[in-house]
Amino acid sequence: MLPVTWETIRVALHVLAATIWVGGQLTLAALVPAIRQVSPEATRVAARRFAAVAWGAYAVLAATGVWNVAAVWSGVAGAYRTTLVVKISVVVLSGVTALAHQRARGPAALAVFGALSALTALLAVFLGVLLG
Repeated sequence: MLPVTWETIRVALHVLAATIWVGGQLTLAALVPAIRQVSPEATRVAARRFAAVAWGAYAVLAATGVWNVAAVWSGVAGAYRTTLVVKISVVVLSGVTALAHQRARGPAALAVFGALSALTALLAVFLGVLLG
């Protein structure tokens, strides 16, 4: 069996948190129409429960992201470093747009910020794969 290292743990936690943050958004977006048919209030309840889990995952993403950057920063330069900075910016933007979605009150704002949050989350995954 291969040895388990701190790098393995760090990356596994980062990937797990990303699956919750990104996958959870996509899953909830797919379920909202069905939940809304049952009860409009049920949508808010489900969103609040998801937010409790999702923001914890985002915090783990941020912590492991800082840990990941600290582990490689001195050895990266050029296009890799630029891509890494862009990814960090997109991750921050994903959190900002998710917070805006959570605080939005009208249907248009909910739709726009929800779409932006999902889009930036997916872009962050793509950039993470690109960096891998």
